[in-house]
Formats: sequence, structure tokens, C-alpha cells
Amino acid sequence: MAAISLRKVEETAPALVSLYKTAGVSLTRHGLDGLRAAVYLVIDYSGSMRPYYDDGSVQTLADRVLGLSAHLDDDGRVPVVFFSTDVDAVTDIALASHAGSVERIVAGLGHMGRTSYHLAMDAVIDHYLDSGATDPALVVFQTDGGPINKLAAERYLCKAARLPLFWQFVGFGDPGSRQFEFLRKLDELAVPGKRIVDNAGFFHVGQDPRRVSDAELYDRLVGEFPQWLAAARAAGVVRAD
Repeated sequence: MAAISLRKVEETAPALVSLYKTAGVSLTRHGLDGLRAAVYLVIDYSGSMRPYYDDGSVQTLADRVLGLSAHLDDDGRVPVVFFSTDVDAVTDIALASHAGSVERIVAGLGHMGRTSYHLAMDAVIDHYLDSGATDPALVVFQTDGGPINKLAAERYLCKAARLPLFWQFVGFGDPGSRQFEFLRKLDELAVPGKRIVDNAGFFHVGQDPRRVSDAELYDRLVGEFPQWLAAARAAGVVRAD
């Protein structure tokens, strides 16, 4: 059973009903129906991201993540971290006020900088630990390029492997760009040589992310989550039910 009912979504966020239904199909397909998990969204606020804010791609991703989260978490909100050279904002988006939420948030932010993955990861880790949550978490981490400090990003990911957090990186932009070589490397870091479990995945959504169908996006967002859950439970990272 979903954390938030279809009726509740119809009442609070009717524009997200289709996304909610599609997300439910994907979760069932991957054996995740009825799972409880926190969902985080991390959004790149670097200068090269401006076109994706202007054309609505970032808001579309936020809406899609909300539609997924409604199945997994019952509070109707998704914690969101905007990052560039530093952490620009730690806030949340809610079902009841999702429309235009990204525009409202970024209106209060400053200069669009570069990409410090590790600072954004640190913000997510702090939020999760401070929340007192015991359920596992799916972190949707969107970016259009590599980090300014690759070593720090790798260290954070490896240390975070001992926490019940799965990092699903989503690349905006040209899939052939060398900007994404580091994320491919992160996705393949050795287990157990570098980290206790494989706690990350990576895929591209191309130069127009809105063209990727809802069904495809959800399948890719949750596709590696079941394998991570099994490995994390076996390693004692996620408590066994």
C-alpha cells in the first residue's frame, strides 16, 4: 500500500495524479510496492544549469520525484538541496504547493557557481541523521557536470556507504560529454575494496530531460534500489524487517 493514497493526491496535487500512478507501476514492477523510504532531491545550481531552469526541466524533475515520494513517504514533502560552489539552499517541496516551487526557491538564491558534490552530500547526510529516520533513503542527485573536487566526492560516497542512503545520480546534458566520466567511475567503485556496498547508480536523461517518459524515468530511478536494499540489509547497513 502506498504511503499516501491516490485520493489524497487527487485532493492536494491533482496535476501529479498521472505521475503518482506511473510511479506506482514502476515500484510494483521492481518489487518495491509497500516499501517505506525517505526520498531526497539534490539539484545542481551551477551556471551551466540555467537553461534547464528556464525551460522547466528542473521543475519537471521535482514534480516527478514528488510523485514517486508519495508512494514511499507519508509526509507529502521531499527535502531538497540546491548546490553549486557551496550549498545554496536546504528546503523542501510539498505536494500541496508543488506548482512553481523551483522558481520560488531559486528566486531567493544568489550567484550560480560551480559544482561541489561533497558539500551537497554532506547536507543530505546531516539532514538524514538529524531527522532521526530509520527507513532507508533514495537520494536523487541531479547534475550536468563533474565535481570541482573529485577526491572529496569519492570519499563522501564511500563513507556514506555505511549509512542507509542510496545515491541515484541523474545527468542532464550530452551523454557523450567527458563531464560525466567521474560519475561513471563513481558508479563502478570497487566493493568491498572502496565501500561496503554499491550505494550509487548513474544514468543520463539527455539534453532535453522532459522528453524522457515518466515510465522510463521512474524505472531508472528505482532500478538499482532493490539490489542495494538486499546488499545493505545483508551488510547490516539497513535494518532487516
